[in-house]
Amino acid sequence: MTTALLDDFKVHVRIKLSALWATLMFCYIYGDYFGLYVPGKLKGMLAGEGPFGPVSQNTLIATSIMLAVPGIMVFLSLVLPPKLTRWLNIILAAVYIAIMALTMPGAWSFYILLGAMEIAIGLLTIWYAWTWPKRAFA
Repeated sequence: MTTALLDDFKVHVRIKLSALWATLMFCYIYGDYFGLYVPGKLKGMLAGEGPFGPVSQNTLIATSIMLAVPGIMVFLSLVLPPKLTRWLNIILAAVYIAIMALTMPGAWSFYILLGAMEIAIGLLTIWYAWTWPKRAFA
């Protein structure tokens, strides 16, 4: 009896990084969506309360930038030069880990679960970028 092995190929680190940013975005979206079900959340939003205090043009721009970066990193991880891509992934993943660590205390359990997953995704992003394979030149 012969055993067939499943076909596989090596996934380049750029694709792994891009997929990690896309995964992070899904966790962000689910966290924000489920957050709407927290009692009083919608009432606060209607009263002009935002994630960083009273809603203003500036707070919404800052929030938009913070939420847009992971989406942009999905693309940039595939197209920027390797050295720049590597460092952007390391730095931005560390920033997003810090954001999650700062916003988790006192949060509902679903948010802590998603936050822990986002921190794990950030750590994987840093690890893959840090251990980016190098090519030896003769």
